[in-house]
Amino acid sequence: MKGPLFYSKILLFGEYGIIKDSKGLSIPYNFFKGALKTDGETSEDVLRSNMALKNFVAYLEKIQQEEPALVRFDFDTLKRDVASGMYFDSSIPQGYGIGSSGALVAAIYDKYALEKITVLENLTREKLLSLKAIFGKMESFFHGKSSGLDPLNSYLSLPILINSKDNIESTSIPSQNLEGKGAVFLLDSGITGETAPMVQIFMDNMKQEGFRSMIKNQFIKHTDACVEDFINGNVKSLFRNLKQLSHVVLDNFKPMIPSEFHKLWKQGIDTNDYYLKLCGSGGGGYILGFTEDIDKAKNALKGYNLEVVYNF
Repeated sequence: MKGPLFYSKILLFGEYGIIKDSKGLSIPYNFFKGALKTDGETSEDVLRSNMALKNFVAYLEKIQQEEPALVRFDFDTLKRDVASGMYFDSSIPQGYGIGSSGALVAAIYDKYALEKITVLENLTREKLLSLKAIFGKMESFFHGKSSGLDPLNSYLSLPILINSKDNIESTSIPSQNLEGKGAVFLLDSGITGETAPMVQIFMDNMKQEGFRSMIKNQFIKHTDACVEDFINGNVKSLFRNLKQLSHVVLDNFKPMIPSEFHKLWKQGIDTNDYYLKLCGSGGGGYILGFTEDIDKAKNALKGYNLEVVYNF
């Protein structure tokens, strides 16, 4: 049995901001993917994944009891499959901010949800918000609190534009220019990040007036401008806003940036060779980079592993 593939995602813009109603833009990233499998495999990873699925099923049963109107699953089949060793075979690194749990949530919903909303129907805003609510509830098992966007992106395999909490739509982004020198890239920090503690730091900071005003007047302002610029292909304006955003993040989100990257982060802003920003909640995993000249960026970041995800 080989299930359909579900891909990782990259939240290009909107990390933390979307909790406070900023715009956001999330794109599928097909380099990493996962699928549900039952093939008699019994390696340690497979057994660990199968055990996690057992716990996840118990959690889903609780959701269905508490909120029967939200989502219903075919538990007979799901439990039978888990009992016969089903696991999630995934190349998506965990704790890297690119949606490992999101892909699993999408795969389970796709295979076992009853009356599911499918990708083939006309996806009205109501349907998208309904999916987002279901996925948010399902993914909370892994993170404590989830917006539901990662699984939504993985499930639809389309770029998603977040206008606000209650206004999301699938969108198109400018076609890549494969000859272009500009690029979005992933920089591997070599450290696994944990989402929940990072979100907790953010929530604690939000209790301070100064931090709240910075989020509203600087962070959200530059995030929204970056989303608009990216979707409309305004590259020059995008890089001006990215520089500001990178600066705001370095000044105000230090705990989310692994300490050994503080200097590299500032070097990018000072030289304009590249600009770094958080990928997901930070604390480790991938760091997202933007550059107008990928050769310059590679040179400046020698010794680091850069993975290009989009070319301008």
